[in-house]
Amino acid sequence: MSKAVMVLENGQVFTGQAFGATGSTLGEAVFCTAMTGYQETLTDPSYHRQIVVATAPQIGNTGWNTEDSESLLGKRSAVRWSADFIDHKDPGRIWVAGYAVRNPTRRVSNWRASSSLEDEMIGQGIVGIAGIDTRAVVRVLRESGAMRAGIFSGDALGSVDDMVETVRSQPSMAGADLAAEVSTTEPYIVEAAGGQAKFKVAALDLGIKANTPRMLAARGVEVHVLPSSATYADIRAIGADGFFLSNGPGDPVTADAAVALTSEVIDAGLPTFGICFGNQILGRAFGRSTYKLKFGHRGINIPVLDTATGRVAITSQNHGFALEGEAGEEFDTDLGRARVSHVCANDGVVEGVELMSGKAFSVQYHPEAASGPHDAANLFDKFVHVMETSATEGNRA
Repeated sequence: MSKAVMVLENGQVFTGQAFGATGSTLGEAVFCTAMTGYQETLTDPSYHRQIVVATAPQIGNTGWNTEDSESLLGKRSAVRWSADFIDHKDPGRIWVAGYAVRNPTRRVSNWRASSSLEDEMIGQGIVGIAGIDTRAVVRVLRESGAMRAGIFSGDALGSVDDMVETVRSQPSMAGADLAAEVSTTEPYIVEAAGGQAKFKVAALDLGIKANTPRMLAARGVEVHVLPSSATYADIRAIGADGFFLSNGPGDPVTADAAVALTSEVIDAGLPTFGICFGNQILGRAFGRSTYKLKFGHRGINIPVLDTATGRVAITSQNHGFALEGEAGEEFDTDLGRARVSHVCANDGVVEGVELMSGKAFSVQYHPEAASGPHDAANLFDKFVHVMETSATEGNRA
């Protein structure tokens, strides 16, 4: 294996072997504590422009398959997808900027595998590094915070000073407007399971994961996935019964258009549900500010407290920004009285907000949980229930 180095913004260099494609890549170095689900992590559009450091020591055991990816490799277009939302000819697009692991498995062992992790990384040109002490890298990121980084191998290797300068010259994640870069360019439809739709939902694609429309479709919802540039007129044209705000990458302070659209939709009385980036968008529509976390929440074992019931759910998360607020806090907004509904049990970070009327709510974590726990899957049932209640009141876009 050829030499590769991972260079951090603070000047630290970790030397290992090339893993995946050779060359160079730049991004924000972050760490993910998930022990499984690396394929779902790598194909999550929310990781766009980030170099992911895996805390699990061995990666790649189950190879790569055509079922578990959270994005599509091919262009999304105006076609109707089945509720399964799986194209066995499409391995899924890898969105991470780079991947750093300790010990890549030498042999794939899973009956669903169609290729190995490294073969897929090479095929998609994803530069990675293996054989480094990922524990040491994670310690740096925990103590100093997520920071700009680069992976260099092959002809891209240079002097340490030059590589550090290259890393420091890249833009910061703070202020990054990335949702449009991962959003679909054309609307498409995910049909309700069984072909009988009880409701239509307009989903704003800010980096939507494949399992989200699948979870809605399983509950009898026809999902119209719209580009991040969609307008309220587009939602009205669908005749939507509800509005969904997806996960996605970047700094929520840049998402003014999505915030304005959300305010317009809620003001019109349309039930609204948001996750991850969508939680930050809804919070901003409520007048809350956002801030960048030191090193973020990325993993599939993060406890979240429901402030109303005291119930704790173990959740899947991937976010580097958060909403200002405190557990159980109630406040007035232009859209009605609202409250902080969920907080992280580890550090008190806001994990959900909602209108007291129940018409609009969001969570910072991933209830579709691919890969991850299913403790929060009932939030999709809650969204359907809100649409059922709203339908009796005649609310529709």
